[in-house]
Amino acid sequence: MLSVLIWLPVIGALVIAFLPQNKVKNGAAIVATAILILDCILLKQFDISISTFQFAENLPWIDSLGLTYTLGVDGLSLPLVVLNGLLTWLIVCFCDRQIQERKPLFYALMLLIHAGVSGAILSTNTLLFVLFYELELIPLYLVIAAWGGAQRSYAAMKFLIFTAISGILILVGFLALGWLAGSPTPVFDYTTLQSLTLPIEVQVTLLVILLLGFTIKAPFVPFHTWLPDAYVESTTPTVIMLGGMVAKLGTYGLFRFCVGFFPDAWALISPWVAFWAALGILYGTVVAIAQKDIKRMVAYSSIGSMSYILLAAAAATPLSMVGGIIQMVSHGLILSLLFYLVGVIEEKVGTRDLDVLNGLLNPLRGLPSTSALLILGGMASAGIPGLVGFISEFLIFQGSFSKFPIPTILSIIGTGLTAVYFVILLNRTCFGKLDNNTAYYPKVSGIEQLPALILTALILIFGIQPSWLVRWSEVSAVQLLARVPDVTLIAKQDTNSSTYEKVFLAFRKN
Repeated sequence: MLSVLIWLPVIGALVIAFLPQNKVKNGAAIVATAILILDCILLKQFDISISTFQFAENLPWIDSLGLTYTLGVDGLSLPLVVLNGLLTWLIVCFCDRQIQERKPLFYALMLLIHAGVSGAILSTNTLLFVLFYELELIPLYLVIAAWGGAQRSYAAMKFLIFTAISGILILVGFLALGWLAGSPTPVFDYTTLQSLTLPIEVQVTLLVILLLGFTIKAPFVPFHTWLPDAYVESTTPTVIMLGGMVAKLGTYGLFRFCVGFFPDAWALISPWVAFWAALGILYGTVVAIAQKDIKRMVAYSSIGSMSYILLAAAAATPLSMVGGIIQMVSHGLILSLLFYLVGVIEEKVGTRDLDVLNGLLNPLRGLPSTSALLILGGMASAGIPGLVGFISEFLIFQGSFSKFPIPTILSIIGTGLTAVYFVILLNRTCFGKLDNNTAYYPKVSGIEQLPALILTALILIFGIQPSWLVRWSEVSAVQLLARVPDVTLIAKQDTNSSTYEKVFLAFRKN
């Protein structure tokens, strides 16, 4: 089943590229619907009581390099696989109005991006992960460069450079780890590498390399500079895929490989990572407040929202890790909703400028339903109880406060600032008085509202009944943290701590 989830969109992309123009949309929709149905079957058959990989596939490939075709899914990867299928289905079936030219190429590229993301998430061989991790790079570059805004070439090239650097760092880290694990043949199997015992100096060095690679992909401050340009210049379907799903490869790698492979080193650097996360949350929210372009405002808010996941990983408690996994899903749903609604506003009104927009909640001449959904999306992003954004942030704060109270308090302040910039956004766009002479905006049809309604329904359902989302990841989160020690115990257990340990322990003590 896992191989079908990866290769069905690849085969579909090849077929769609040669279909007649009038049949392309239906062909892509059939493939995307089939993928989503398979995701639902996977959910039904998944056993939440098992912490190890399920539906495992293992085929030899290039034994001399340690590269094997091994796949598996657990509670960390399953929610992201389903999210990937859902967003791809919404994009292909409902979010393609901005794409008027070269539609076969667009649908083919979107399906290839989906395949690359699913392949990376499902891979249990680190080299195979890198191959799929890089597979989505070129299609994403093409969809930004071909269908983006006025500065699309610059944004696409910037994205390509940053993501290529990310891939190189991750490849270097995995190659070094694989050669250390095997002699004379390298080993890149996830389970083998997870049980590998290395000196703390080696752990910290490799951890820093991988951490930099994944934080560029996520991205976190200060490696975020590609994000606003890429998000703003991308079309609505592209930015939904990029922000809602592709960026999650960075946070997934952070949990799966950084925390999973280097538990001792992670425990040592976690205080620094916690303050880094708090800085990212505050930076993203403060910069978002200063924006005049609503799409750029949502883009910067994404930086802060993703940094909650970094705080969850730093704390490395069962509560925070489950909260971090749920935050990946909730962020994907909320960000997709916000970007879709921003796209509808731009399409109907013709601008994204906060100084121009006003009164869209007007029931007669405005965009009342779009504005109402935008208000709900803003509330969800601000972590209002009853919506999915609340439960993920609550679990993260609850799990991280006992270990890192100051970074957690700073992050909670950042949550308050999130409410500030969404109040600014909603007050200027939804409320106020419309210009009687110019404000006669086209109505939003039911089919145009459908993607936003589906995303809104999921945000409400998982907010009211969060256990339906949390239950998939609890066991896997506990298993992932089984080898992560409390940093305060290291000094007690080993009085001859290395230089690395002394430096990090001194930082934590101070």
